[in-house]
Amino acid sequence: MALAHCSSRLLLSSTPPRPLRHRHLPISPLGFNNISFSLRSLRNRDSVLSSAFRRTLHRATAEVHESGGNAAVDVLTNVKHLLLPITDRNPYLSEGTRQAAANTTSLAKKYGADITVVVIDDNSKESNPEHDTLLSNIRWHLSEGGFQEFGLMERLGEGKKPTAIIGEVADDLNLDLVVLSMEAIHSKHVDANLLAEFVPCPVLLLPL
Repeated sequence: MALAHCSSRLLLSSTPPRPLRHRHLPISPLGFNNISFSLRSLRNRDSVLSSAFRRTLHRATAEVHESGGNAAVDVLTNVKHLLLPITDRNPYLSEGTRQAAANTTSLAKKYGADITVVVIDDNSKESNPEHDTLLSNIRWHLSEGGFQEFGLMERLGEGKKPTAIIGEVADDLNLDLVVLSMEAIHSKHVDANLLAEFVPCPVLLLPL
């Protein structure tokens, strides 16, 4: 199962600067089944993260230790709607996007959750001749994970930061968890520093 290969991952909650339906879900490493968390390995591998983002990480870990760790399981057992943001410009999907799709479907099956995919691009649909190919490949990869039916949104050519769009969608749909590959951060499509600002629910970051 794809989850077994993701040995370093993070749930991150946020305190947004604008009024949001913030549900105060706990920030926590995932302490169940095949998922483990290593703050040290995340630091070493993803040094691109700023010191501000790392401070958020420290606060997250501290909260988990204080709460006794059971909150991590509670977050996931209560997950009923997941968001898979796709900022990938590869119409056949990059390795990181495929990994995120596989993990999203695995989690959704395990916890009986729904999936919404949001495709984010600075360019309009008309300016991308391979737009339909991208959508077809998204559908194929989710169907491979057992999901022929899922929500699909497109936020194209809006001129907004992808992180802000992810936060808007997560807030509007009252989502429980965002699943995102670190590839989106390394490629600078998503700004890691803004995740805690804009996203009102936990974020699952998957290392490459």
